[in-house]
Amino acid sequence: MKTNKNTQRRQELVQIAARLFCDQGYETTTVRMLAEAMGIQSGSLFHHFKDKQEILFAVIDSGMQHAIAIAQRALQQAQTPQQKLFALAKAHLSTLLEDRDAHVVAIYEWRSLSVDSRARLVELRDAYEALWIEAMDEALAAQLITGDTALRRRLALGALNWTVQWYQPQGRLSPDDLAQALVAMVLNQTAVNQFY
Repeated sequence: MKTNKNTQRRQELVQIAARLFCDQGYETTTVRMLAEAMGIQSGSLFHHFKDKQEILFAVIDSGMQHAIAIAQRALQQAQTPQQKLFALAKAHLSTLLEDRDAHVVAIYEWRSLSVDSRARLVELRDAYEALWIEAMDEALAAQLITGDTALRRRLALGALNWTVQWYQPQGRLSPDDLAQALVAMVLNQTAVNQFY
């Protein structure tokens, strides 16, 4: 059976699946649970997806595509290396807040992807990381940082990703505060407010 890949309904189903995978875990979530949450018969699910693995791929793919689009838009307004790092950090936090379920699934369920699915998504991950690599290289060229930029990038992305575990949007820190703190950490500065 040929699946419909670009329908509004399919996008809605991906969001519902993201929530279930986030709450229950991929392995624990059954096709029946997905169908019930989506308000359809189990067999109808396969009108939109080939199998459960394709649903997981669609969830992570949509989250990664969204993250890249937000980061690229944010970078259009940034001029300096500091501004670019801040824009990337804020964009990353924005994707975690706006599309939290898909990103939590990407972080914690990556291992559940098939080898083929993972290989296709690695290209998106690399495209996203390329934005960070360029900003870090500019900061290095401007002598704002020294040393291993790859390590700094991995530490920065790890710190941002971990915010899904502890950050409370209604708390005392705004996404801007977090992004500024992250850039200060990356650049070994005590305050970076002057750049933004």
